Amino acid sequence: MEIIRKFKALSDPTRLRLLNILNHYELNVNEIVSVVDMIQSGISRHLKILLESGLLVSRKDGSFIYYSAEKTLETHSLIDLACACIEKETICAMDLQKAKQSITIRKNRTKRFFKTVAPQWDRLKKEVLGEFELNLLLKQKVMAGERVADLGCGTGEMLGTLYPEKKKILIGVDSSPEMLEQARLKLPNPGAIDLRLGELENLPMKDMEVDTVIMSMVLYHIFEPEKSIHEVFRVLKPGGIFLLADFQRHDQENIKKIIGGSWLGFEKAQILSWLSSCGFSLKSFDRYGVEKNLCINLYVAEK
Repeated sequence: MEIIRKFKALSDPTRLRLLNILNHYELNVNEIVSVVDMIQSGISRHLKILLESGLLVSRKDGSFIYYSAEKTLETHSLIDLACACIEKETICAMDLQKAKQSITIRKNRTKRFFKTVAPQWDRLKKEVLGEFELNLLLKQKVMAGERVADLGCGTGEMLGTLYPEKKKILIGVDSSPEMLEQARLKLPNPGAIDLRLGELENLPMKDMEVDTVIMSMVLYHIFEPEKSIHEVFRVLKPGGIFLLADFQRHDQENIKKIIGGSWLGFEKAQILSWLSSCGFSLKSFDRYGVEKNLCINLYVAEK
């Protein structure tokens, strides 16, 4: 019986600690080792037991394997119960603090990347997208929205495409000060566009502030994508539209050397799962081929 295997996996204190950590954060083995301060062979053995019991899932991304708690309703209810029983333990609180620091280290690495490439970003992106006019395609789909937010706006290309639509109130959010500075230099009238510095997992925006949200070629940079999609749901008005464009899952690790990223794209099923769990309903889906045998998936979802 599967439930017995799960209870056996939960019977070890180290595995309980690991499950609690991975219920909050998705981490690779090196990061997990640094959090719990144990040798890798021991950690790998415990992860194998948790995986085989169905309490964890894993994904391979380049040379790394990332682990997180299983999210199916029945299993996650058991995981939440187990984690609730140990959440007040001092060592578990310390684990989560260290795990959060691991995510911060990753985010700082991304910020350093964008600080370096900001002046060349538009050119680097074109190496991958080629002549594909993604911004014009997105513009056609936001005609009805009056208040539009471009999340991960980068150098402001999308905002510049929308700017001639004078009736629109435009907001751009990015976590890189250097990218926002490039946007201010390149936009025709940056004072007319509300540019904000902030993380996409914790948006500097009010509840139900906008009619339309665009997230174009950004999600693959975000370490906790589902959190950012929850934030999109929060800032959209009821009936609001979410335009999400990102890579179809691929195995080209070298792409990261050109335009960075934390993920090698996403399977359609994964995105649909996140959208559904956040409360969105999918209105349309399209796929477009670009350079280097890559594909861009475009999701249109409604709150």
